[in-house]
Amino acid sequence: MPELIAPTAALRESWLAARAEWPPGAVLHGHGLRDTDDVTTVDGFAAWVERLIKQSDESIPVGPDLVHATHWWIVEGDTYLGAIALRHRLNEYLLRVGGHIGYGVRPSARGRGLASWALGEVLRRARQRGLDRVLLTCADTNLASARTIERNGGVLEDIRESEFGPLRRYWIDLRTGAD
Repeated sequence: MPELIAPTAALRESWLAARAEWPPGAVLHGHGLRDTDDVTTVDGFAAWVERLIKQSDESIPVGPDLVHATHWWIVEGDTYLGAIALRHRLNEYLLRVGGHIGYGVRPSARGRGLASWALGEVLRRARQRGLDRVLLTCADTNLASARTIERNGGVLEDIRESEFGPLRRYWIDLRTGAD
């Protein structure tokens, strides 16, 4: 049974095995991974996990052009399956291309409904945080992600050109759901 947990350095080996499944240079959506993060070392991985956890604490500044976000890992037991993040608000960049929620499931765990399940869980948490609606985006060619968003109530606003190519932009109204 999958669950959402806070990122933990204890799953480093499983996380690294999952990362190896993505092609080189792939963007790991929802992972909060920056180019400056060195996850190859034990200390670097632990520092990255600590940064992810602190990013949800709104009493700690996150720096310019960033927003507070809560990160969860999708796991089964001690196996890392993916990540999902809820950004507490949108800045100009996130309004244009990123949205409130980003997620990614390791390639070997796809096709099991994990992204739909995790998104549903995070939508409940977003509602509990007081958000009325959330924006999600995906590449126009990412039909699996589009279906995941639509299954969770996403309404397509439009498809826009971005620095990453055409993006689908979906809004999910959280005022109609129950906790």
